[in-house]
Amino acid sequence: MPYLIDGHNLIPRLPGLSLAEPDDEMHLVQLLQDYCRRQRKRAEIFFDNAPPGQPRARSFGLVVARFVRSGQTADDAIRSRLERLGAEARNWTVVSSDQQVQRAARAARAQVLASETFARLILQVLETHAELPRSGEEPLTAVEIQEWMELFQSKTDDEVDES
Repeated sequence: MPYLIDGHNLIPRLPGLSLAEPDDEMHLVQLLQDYCRRQRKRAEIFFDNAPPGQPRARSFGLVVARFVRSGQTADDAIRSRLERLGAEARNWTVVSSDQQVQRAARAARAQVLASETFARLILQVLETHAELPRSGEEPLTAVEIQEWMELFQSKTDDEVDES
């Protein structure tokens, strides 16, 4: 189930991100790229107050960032997106702690997830995957590490001797 995300509502819920930082949106997009790739989900994230000249939408793999121009808010853009989705909205999850956005999502029959809950989910998924070896790979044993170290050391010694 893909996500519609209120970006500036989510940023302060994630450790290390702050609305005061100039690159906060891109840091969030990077986190979401990693999360979506691992979960095999798509996301559209909405940010208000887009600077002039900024493209309205940019695609980052499974994540589309939508920058909302002044005169409209991310909340308005999410509600408009839900309206355009029509009956398909029930296949989406809206991430926001804003009560009006949550009401609009429920009215459209979309799933609703509070930003705090989604932030915990992101961190849990990223931490879990960071600790696991790659699929099908076992970590090297101490003996294997020592064998590799000896092999590389002997190659380095041979290269030094040849010069």
